[in-house]
Amino acid sequence: MTISLRKLGPGFIFAGAAIGVSHLVQSTRAGADFGFGLLWALLLINAVKYPFFEFGPRFASATGESLLEGYRKMGKGVIYLYFAITFATMFTIQTAVTIVTAGIATSLFGIGTPVIWTAVITAICLAILVIGRYKILDSLMKIIVIGLTISTLIAVAFAIEPAGHTTFKQVFPTETAAVAFLIAFMGWMPAPLDISIWNSIWTVEKKKLEPSINPEQSRFDFNVGYITTTILAIGFVALGAVVMFGSDESLSPQGGEFANQLISMYTRSLGDWAKLLIGIAALTTMFSTTLTTLDGSPRVMHRTTEIITNKKMKNGYLYWLIVLASGTLIIFFFLLSEMRLLVQIATILSFLTAPFYAIMNYKLITGAHTPKEARPGIKLRIYSVISILIILGFSGWYLSTLL
Repeated sequence: MTISLRKLGPGFIFAGAAIGVSHLVQSTRAGADFGFGLLWALLLINAVKYPFFEFGPRFASATGESLLEGYRKMGKGVIYLYFAITFATMFTIQTAVTIVTAGIATSLFGIGTPVIWTAVITAICLAILVIGRYKILDSLMKIIVIGLTISTLIAVAFAIEPAGHTTFKQVFPTETAAVAFLIAFMGWMPAPLDISIWNSIWTVEKKKLEPSINPEQSRFDFNVGYITTTILAIGFVALGAVVMFGSDESLSPQGGEFANQLISMYTRSLGDWAKLLIGIAALTTMFSTTLTTLDGSPRVMHRTTEIITNKKMKNGYLYWLIVLASGTLIIFFFLLSEMRLLVQIATILSFLTAPFYAIMNYKLITGAHTPKEARPGIKLRIYSVISILIILGFSGWYLSTLL
């Protein structure tokens, strides 16, 4: 099968949304604290979540509808629950990714403050989405993700030489703090499962621009994005393991301080030349996430509101876009001291709600609301059921540690 770059899109946007805090912050921290010891968790969770993410573009390309329309057919209770979960977490998630992006920009450019950069980055993302909507997002994310992949792989290649103190021994955390980190790491790796809904909406939007795209091309597009997120996650674990593991310096939980530490530690280990390369890779990573999350949440909240009220909202996307941007700035200015707690709650909630999205996506894609030719075969169904059991097992294990 041949496919042009022009016909690719939602998979790159998915990658841009996924490659953010989970990669730059949590994967780097995993490498810094455990070496390559949590590589098993990274590979396992990417494999386990794969079918439920893939069901998003599969359903959208087969029906021309997003997963939200599918959820509606399964009962309005599912839609109400989704609305509540998304509203409870979207402001915290947006604030978290924007703060990290602002911290990196401050460190990289050496001017301004995180406060100023937060406002600037939010304004830039708003302008891109208001002016260009999906079309510019589609084009921009291809450039960002390809550039990010190249810069990260170059950084890993140069960083390998100083190795010698890192370890490939796999670790299964048992201490409470380490378990909490593992759950947060897996909760946002490669992304929360609700992004499968965003991806289905992006697939519908792409279909409007390129009506000739078929389901096979759509799945290929998704697989390109998913494989890219997995490779880059391994890359950031490798950077943390090679450069930081075994050092005396601990990583700060604050976004701005973390950015300074990240760039300065790479610079000390690899040389001054690395500052620009690592800085660009880090800034690109977080800007892509900030942009795509600012687009994704308003899109799904707009459509969810229409489904709940049974009314069309002409400017609903713009309304939710402004609500999310405003809420992000309010949290930043008034609740910044509680940010670490809010992010921890959001990441753990993402993990604990994963079984809900996995089961709903599986029921939808294997049920009567999906055309027979688009339903998964027996092997993928067995794979999906096993994955659901693994997700449920980890959720139960985590809840037992709290008790």
